[in-house]
Amino acid sequence: MPLLDFLNFYLVPGIVLGSIYAVGAIGITLVFGILRFAHFAHGDMATLGAFIALALVAGGMDPWTALPVAMAATAVVAIGVDKAFYDYLKARPKIVTVMASLGVALMLRSVVQVVWGVDPKTYATGIVRPDSYFGILLRPRELYTLASVVLIVVGLALFLRHSKWGKAMRAMSDNPDLARLSGVDNRKVTMLTWAIVGALCAASGFMLGINTELHSMMGWQLLLPMFAAAIVGGVGRVEGAVLGGLVVGIAEELSIFILPAQYKAATAFALLLLILLVRPRGLLNGKVL
Repeated sequence: MPLLDFLNFYLVPGIVLGSIYAVGAIGITLVFGILRFAHFAHGDMATLGAFIALALVAGGMDPWTALPVAMAATAVVAIGVDKAFYDYLKARPKIVTVMASLGVALMLRSVVQVVWGVDPKTYATGIVRPDSYFGILLRPRELYTLASVVLIVVGLALFLRHSKWGKAMRAMSDNPDLARLSGVDNRKVTMLTWAIVGALCAASGFMLGINTELHSMMGWQLLLPMFAAAIVGGVGRVEGAVLGGLVVGIAEELSIFILPAQYKAATAFALLLLILLVRPRGLLNGKVL
């Protein structure tokens, strides 16, 4: 197979898909690293964010202009979900919160189905021909997706490393009790965490939708690859989520060499099992599950 064909038909689509997984996986790793539980409503929150963007596009807004608005709206929803369902469970065993997040996922999915229906939808119609960049074919939406992911990841990394609240989030992730004794307001950090997680959910759902299509079950299908990406890279590490997302995305696209295309989703499950057996802390030595 010629190198350019391999790049254009397998590697580039894998990188685009992996970048989308990475954005969602960052949210999962923030919830686990700071709040200490697995958030099963993550995928359906991404679906809600994608459909909020669809509503804005239907109102006449450009899709990429609608993205930050949808991120802000989903951030508000995420904070509301925390206040309504998770906050009063914080003193209970974490498994209770995990099960509550599954119920929240079903509620969010039902909202999407009632408001927008169950039929697939798209942000734009028509065939878009890719542009050639030194022989590498990229559609504008794929180029914008990669650029958006870079901006989100770099911006979040700078925020966590250099800002006051970013350092507070890192301190709470390392040791919540010590952070509280050091003067960190854990309630505000929790609210900020959910705002960021909601925004990341909307971004991942939107980017998946604009590169494929939107439907009410897309978040549920996105959940396993996002969790696999977070665990493969190392739970609790933002850079691990990015690495894991790229690994899972590229592996899914390359898996069609040995598996039928309809079994691509099984690749994420296989990688998840493999990393848990061989290196439970992930590639970048994250937190123990």
